[in-house]
Amino acid sequence: MTTASLALQDSWTEASRHLRIVPRNIELLLFSTIQPIMFVVLFVYVFGGSIRVAGYDDYDQFLLPGIFSQSLVFNSSFTGVGLAEDLQKGLVDRLRSLPMARSAVLIGRTVSDLVRNIFTFFVMLGIAFLIGFRFEGSLLGAAMATVLLLLFSYSLSWVAALIGLSVKSVEAANSAGFIWMFPLTFVSSAYVDPGTMPNWLEPIADINPFTKVTNAARALYNGFDTGNDVWWTLGWSFGLIALFATLATRKFDRSTSA
Repeated sequence: MTTASLALQDSWTEASRHLRIVPRNIELLLFSTIQPIMFVVLFVYVFGGSIRVAGYDDYDQFLLPGIFSQSLVFNSSFTGVGLAEDLQKGLVDRLRSLPMARSAVLIGRTVSDLVRNIFTFFVMLGIAFLIGFRFEGSLLGAAMATVLLLLFSYSLSWVAALIGLSVKSVEAANSAGFIWMFPLTFVSSAYVDPGTMPNWLEPIADINPFTKVTNAARALYNGFDTGNDVWWTLGWSFGLIALFATLATRKFDRSTSA
């Protein structure tokens, strides 16, 4: 087998290890799913009757793609928390001593978290359909929107991986993993049109990569023209993966539990 094939095999072995833990720690999956459901329900029923957005007869059709994006991004922080826990327990040192590809540890962790994110997304989508959300565009467009959301969340898992390997404790990883996510998600088009923001804040929201992925998903779900948002999303996603996968792998090579 080639080196690349062995690395992929090692990565899947590591991902499977994390996924096998899920049935034995069902509380983690349960609570990580409840939070996105709460966002869907609370935002729809609290803000749904008070906000109007030009071009949308129903605010839910505007809001829910933003909630999908936000929830998947928040869930990507679990990658950092998990790696910080492995580092604290000394598991990183043990994995480094095994005859396996170094990158497999990080790829396996991010892939397993992606699988959990997929499960969470479809639970959210089911709840959204129950409260009135619909695919106004084509099924192909909806599938493309879903792939873009998951791809972007996967790219941020690599950001979280670097954070998890850089801090000294699980608690710090949990805090550091969320601090930057709040401005990323709230200074965006997730909940309101950036045109309603102050003049100095609007351009920041417009160039925010979270705005790009939200706008692309929203347009695809609703059957609107996506403009360049799909290409911006792909560029940001693959760019973040390339940059932070490299940085996280280098950090992993230097990390110990000491």
